[in-house]
Amino acid sequence: MSLKLALAVVTLTLWVLFLGSYRRTRSLYSAYWSAALGCWLGGIGAYLLKETEWSRTAVPFGNALLVAGAFGVWAGFRSLRSLDTPLWLLFAAPGVTAFAGFSEENPDGAWLGVLVYFSLMGVGMALAARELALLKSQASQAHKPLLIVAVVLVAYFGCRIVVYAAEGPDSEILRTFFAPAVTCLLLIMLLVLVSFSMTALNNHQLISVLNERAMRDGMTGLLNRQAFMELADRELAGLQRAGLSAAVILADLDHFKSVNDTHGHAAGDAAIRAFAVACKGTLRKTDLVARYGGEEFVILLPGADEVSAEAISTEISRRLAAAPAPDGLEFPTVSYGISSTPIAGPTLAQLIYTADGALYQAKAAGRNRAFIAESPLDPEPAT
Repeated sequence: MSLKLALAVVTLTLWVLFLGSYRRTRSLYSAYWSAALGCWLGGIGAYLLKETEWSRTAVPFGNALLVAGAFGVWAGFRSLRSLDTPLWLLFAAPGVTAFAGFSEENPDGAWLGVLVYFSLMGVGMALAARELALLKSQASQAHKPLLIVAVVLVAYFGCRIVVYAAEGPDSEILRTFFAPAVTCLLLIMLLVLVSFSMTALNNHQLISVLNERAMRDGMTGLLNRQAFMELADRELAGLQRAGLSAAVILADLDHFKSVNDTHGHAAGDAAIRAFAVACKGTLRKTDLVARYGGEEFVILLPGADEVSAEAISTEISRRLAAAPAPDGLEFPTVSYGISSTPIAGPTLAQLIYTADGALYQAKAAGRNRAFIAESPLDPEPAT
């Protein structure tokens, strides 16, 4: 009883702390962990009524809540991989546990109810361990102790299942190594470790979100200029070391000022967003695209030459022209300047500089076309 009370106090403390964290951050990860702690707290509270007149209801209900907590942990780990979890999956296992428990005439000597409870606890923790194992190791090192904890719990409940199924509820091994007191001690230690690791993971996730927002243009969701220059510079250096080509496209929406003057800035914003959507629908995952400034965009195409870059420019314009526009608005055409490097030589700044020269030629020739720079080795602009 003392260990159950201690476990309840630890769980309550962690639940209050994580509930406060969720209220501040609104993190889905914190929400699932708070829900799991709340279920475990309710389950422990139900167990405290085992020796009362409510025993017939308390034990199956407590088992169901503990299983719900295990599956809540699984859902929380799935959220780290940006995966949704259907609600019916979260309710199915606790429902089966409760049904198996209530179907027993004597819950203290239950066979099927306890076996189902042990099994689904093991399944829930096994699923959680699987999600942790699938997390990218470079994301954060905090998932490793969590994975160890999950594996320990899977092994513990797996052994309980085997002993319970083989020797029954009166087994000496079960009473010695898998008694409620042992389980409480194990859970107290693991809850503290898990909560610490989950805090680290939650902080890492929030920092990653903030870094992602800092790298993106708020209107289009594309990279901003600074992020593009940093990422593209590293990418180009790697391509040149590997002896691979690259192409840069500089794009500018034609007569953009007249769109703003005639239809308002909301129409101009719609045109910019439509062009960004056209880029996302055309480019590969390995390509980099950014809003370079105003209505101007820059694209890096690893492994491409000027011919394929010109074809990509044509496809982007085709998608933009086919995009649904607000009433009374026709999206502007686009002019492109293209520069490329066969293997090595020009820096990113030089490629952008020569692409800008080609873009100026496209504008001068009547707009709505792509021009390819004659030489990627034009002098770098003075800064």
